[in-house]
Amino acid sequence: MLIDVHGAPLYAYTGGKPFDPARPTVVFIHGVLNDHSVWILQSRYLAHHGHNVLAIDLPGHGRSGGEPPASVESAARTVIGLLDALGIARAALVGHSFGSLIALQAAADAPARVSHLVLVGTAYPMRVSAALLDASLHAPDKAIDMVNVYSHSTLAPPPSALGPGTWLYGGSRALMRRVLASNPRVNIFHRGFVACDSYQGGEAAARALACPVQFILGTRDQMTPPKAAQPLIDAARAAGVPVDVVRLNAGHALMTEAPDGVLDALQRWLQPALDAPTG
Repeated sequence: MLIDVHGAPLYAYTGGKPFDPARPTVVFIHGVLNDHSVWILQSRYLAHHGHNVLAIDLPGHGRSGGEPPASVESAARTVIGLLDALGIARAALVGHSFGSLIALQAAADAPARVSHLVLVGTAYPMRVSAALLDASLHAPDKAIDMVNVYSHSTLAPPPSALGPGTWLYGGSRALMRRVLASNPRVNIFHRGFVACDSYQGGEAAARALACPVQFILGTRDQMTPPKAAQPLIDAARAAGVPVDVVRLNAGHALMTEAPDGVLDALQRWLQPALDAPTG
């Protein structure tokens, strides 16, 4: 579905179910040069098991119009604008990589609007190497290959991830090329990396949290190693909110390398939302 957010169409995949504001809502936020489809397995399952799902394409990505976010803060405003546009009082936010920083900032900016927070493959600071920043600007195909080498710990997923024999590396590379081509005006690859690299509000945002937060980390993640999430884990614990840390045997592409583990963690963490009034 397309929703007008701040004067531009924002695409949200609803998991094959019509949007129903009466159900508890989960907003899924993708990372750099991805789109809603990276959440296809988890979002579709939750949509068919009691949740209202909105897996978005960030502005200027995929099917969404508007200006691609140049900062974590501006992307967070888009997420809150989505809730406003659909009249959603509170929602759970689930973000991966760049999307995890966006979800974190949105939860800190609008604490009354976020019921649960899930940060997948996160890190703070989320530094991007100078070589990768340069390649994303001047040699994006080379950068896409680099990212996929570091994002995957295996070339063949377990049978539950899209089907036996699925080529994770090739599928992810094709997705990134397609998303890059979806915006001929702006290099959203480089812009997204710059937004990650320059974000300075992570620990302050985590200390401002008012909702439970779950960290889903890949023990073999070379893009955002598990230890790089510790500053956010410590800051969230200092905020006094419930904190859950899940470590899975996977690389950065957790949603396809460990689909069942990610889904199991999400189900457990978001189950209370099914039992609570939506307001």
